[in-house]
Amino acid sequence: MPDRNPAALSFLLNRRSRPAKTLSLPVPTRDQLMPILAAAARSPDHGKLEPWRFIVIEGAAMARLADLAGARGAALGKPGEEIAKARSQFDQGHLAVAVIEVQKPSDKIPAIEQSYSAGAVCLALLNAALASGWGANWLTGWVAHDPGFCREGLGLAENEHIAGFIHIGTETSAPPERPRPDIAAITSWLDA
Repeated sequence: MPDRNPAALSFLLNRRSRPAKTLSLPVPTRDQLMPILAAAARSPDHGKLEPWRFIVIEGAAMARLADLAGARGAALGKPGEEIAKARSQFDQGHLAVAVIEVQKPSDKIPAIEQSYSAGAVCLALLNAALASGWGANWLTGWVAHDPGFCREGLGLAENEHIAGFIHIGTETSAPPERPRPDIAAITSWLDA
């Protein structure tokens, strides 16, 4: 039998993201955030390319990004409710880590596998924050895919994209459990 880690399995079977709007102060200090980032960086990375990096967004940067989301939304002709929703993740947030997918040239590792690795980093970061006792939520939205927002707000290069904003803070209310997938209905078995 393999070595088991029942506590880790129990955590994964019961983990639950916390809505970003319910996260409050305090947020992790830089020293508290470093092991969370280190855990996320242990994600699968085919070819050891490190096709991702982190941008920690805190303080006045949150307000600046909220204003930029409003300006970009207006420039793009987004409906008011979409602009408000995009602003709110920064207006209401206190700390977020932007996971930046960095596409790197490789003859062996296709771009899609680099994207998968960045997604794995987002989930690992989310789970590491939750396992550390913080509330956390993974958000994107149209701002994450808007080249103008990415360039102006975060200084991203052409080969970089936002895989996710992981908001981290103190949980103020636990959300109710939600329905989960029927594993038997979505699983098939091949034995020959």
